[in-house]
Amino acid sequence: MNSSHHISPVPGRGTRPARSAAPTGAHLAVDGVSASFGTHRVLTDVSFTVTAGRPTGLIGENGSGKSTLLRILAGLWAPDAGTVRAVVPGGGDARVGLLHQEPPFAPQDTVAQAVEAAVRPAREAARAVDDAARALSAAPQDERASTRYADALEAAERSGAWDVDTAMATTLEALGLGGIPRDRRTAQLSGGQRARLSLAWTLLSAPDVLLLDEPTNHLDDTAIDYVSATLRAWHGPVLLASHDRAFLDATVGSLVDLDPAPRPHTETADLVGDGTGTGIGVTRFSGTYSQYVLSRLDARERWERTYRDEQEQLKRLRAAVKDQQSVGHADRGPRTEARAAKKFYADRNATAVSRRVNDARARLATLEEEQVRKPPQELFFRGLTAADDAAARHLHASGPVLTASRATVAHHLAPVSLSVGAGEKWLLIGPNGAGKSTLLRLLAGELEPTGGSVHRAPGVRVGMLGQDDTLAGADPGRGAARVYADLVGADRAEAVPLGTFGLLAGRDENRRVGELSVGQRRRLALAVLLADPPHVLLLDEPTNHVSLVLATQLEAAVPEYPGTVVVASHDRWLRRSWNGRHLHLEAPAG
Repeated sequence: MNSSHHISPVPGRGTRPARSAAPTGAHLAVDGVSASFGTHRVLTDVSFTVTAGRPTGLIGENGSGKSTLLRILAGLWAPDAGTVRAVVPGGGDARVGLLHQEPPFAPQDTVAQAVEAAVRPAREAARAVDDAARALSAAPQDERASTRYADALEAAERSGAWDVDTAMATTLEALGLGGIPRDRRTAQLSGGQRARLSLAWTLLSAPDVLLLDEPTNHLDDTAIDYVSATLRAWHGPVLLASHDRAFLDATVGSLVDLDPAPRPHTETADLVGDGTGTGIGVTRFSGTYSQYVLSRLDARERWERTYRDEQEQLKRLRAAVKDQQSVGHADRGPRTEARAAKKFYADRNATAVSRRVNDARARLATLEEEQVRKPPQELFFRGLTAADDAAARHLHASGPVLTASRATVAHHLAPVSLSVGAGEKWLLIGPNGAGKSTLLRLLAGELEPTGGSVHRAPGVRVGMLGQDDTLAGADPGRGAARVYADLVGADRAEAVPLGTFGLLAGRDENRRVGELSVGQRRRLALAVLLADPPHVLLLDEPTNHVSLVLATQLEAAVPEYPGTVVVASHDRWLRRSWNGRHLHLEAPAG
């Protein structure tokens, strides 16, 4: 999940840990970056700067290129166009560290070996001080030895070399890894433990520029608070992509949106931000995520109001031009003095009418030329029962649909007793390692308990959205719509097309699954699950990897689901608005 990259030639100070101050003026500059996958354009003319200080959040619809951009910034991928510069004043190369999907340690490494690899630069800085001290002791009058010792001492202090062991212990404990034996192989860790160890590795390696892709996945409240505080105190540039709305609100001071707000007067309607993940450039916003949401909603409402007002004005002007352009002399009688006077006034009136018509035409032409375009329709999730509202009404049953009696799984889940009634909405919460995902798998029938029992009511269909690869086995070379049809069956795919749900943009339905982002694949997996709505819907961290907008829409849809829903989540934003029942799990002893 981590990559460390040297971008040169760039002035810098080399390794600097999170716990020491960075030189002022450190920044990451992105200028005109564009990137494509085959014929699919992902990023178009992206430019922004991230400076040292409060972290910057990177947001956008699924498929808008957040992970792609982070890999380009880390030097793992080359852009089709544009440049990236990581600058740390004072000389040397800037180190860029990236937390992403691949662990930075080998499967055969122990936890101790992985962590030691992260702090190796700090260890080397401490040894450099010892070497320089011995050289100075041997030649106390040597000015070069004195300078070398001073430089080594400054580098060691900058790297936190003197408190590295304390930092290691504190970081591992805060991320829920303190109780794991240091001699355990990383291959023996759970997926969540490996993810948290990768995050610990990234923070302890202390790069000059820190890039994080979904850092709060697999973190409980304690760990999220620790990471938020660490990043707010980090004095180098920090850019993080996150789906976690509460974390963004607490951590970042500005935002970069890769799905920029549409422009009312642009003519390139097919390449502007419209809520489907394709945009030219970015929107840069100073403030919190909540403030940005309100600002963007206000801008959208102003655009819609302006469009409606202009369309009404155009309608009136067109009618005025049509009605006023006819100036006739119907029923003209014999010429008389009275009639001559009438003609004089009528001709003068006709001139005035003509002037008014010409003025109206001019206003009409100007307004038609300068009018704002119609606001584009945004990608909008149509709900958990969009596939079949009629069938969904029959999801109600009577009595408990799921029961667990002191159900346990050795080392993963302490004994749990639970009775879930038809139509109830449950939220499973608890620290990492408490067994939330394990309990969901028991309820879904994917696991058998090692103690106690789990019972599903006869005839009740249970469907689950897991937090890992829920499209396992799908051919990555097949298009999304083809995979959808493979998984739900041709007849149901014809009756309930993939586009029914508003989960994938139309242009992405024929893209190969292997080219979709993690969030887009998760959207596809959700569509597969909802094609035939189950009586019991189990959702494991449903807001992970999906866009911030979809996360909000999912939350709003859960209470309206006519069947039963059980959600396991660390999402504090979701928990704040939850009105259903709760079950708090504790980590199993030992």
